[in-house]
Amino acid sequence: MVGGLHYAPRAMLPMLSVDALEVEQGKGVVGDRYYKGTGHLVEIVEQLGIKDDRHLTLFEQETVDALARDHGITLGKGVHRRNVTTIGVALEHLIGRRFQIGDVVLEGRKSAQPCKHLEDVIGQPVTHLLINRGGLHCRLLSSGTIRVGDMIKPL
Repeated sequence: MVGGLHYAPRAMLPMLSVDALEVEQGKGVVGDRYYKGTGHLVEIVEQLGIKDDRHLTLFEQETVDALARDHGITLGKGVHRRNVTTIGVALEHLIGRRFQIGDVVLEGRKSAQPCKHLEDVIGQPVTHLLINRGGLHCRLLSSGTIRVGDMIKPL
């Protein structure tokens, strides 16, 4: 289930938490920094000549809870810098699979590995704690609206 939705209009700005996100097939979250081409990694991806199909990113609420419980690190809403906070979904099981959130069809592409940028934003060393728990990069196969409370269903 979708527990939270987040986007940032520009790089380095705090993520805004919203009740719904409009997404565009093949592009991303309307209004987000990566949709606008101003995200932190845009320049790096362009320099490397990589086709960026990381249109939407997901992060497990269970990881947020484990960081607080096991390490005393509290991540507020959207601080993980991912677009969708999920509840009760094993994101690793969606790699290479198509699934649906609300009326939007996606494909799980690969695990999102943590980067030092997150540490810079929150001011705490967390990269080593998020190896293989950094979320999921997804490709948008359709446009539509994702809402808090939407179910996440494999297709």
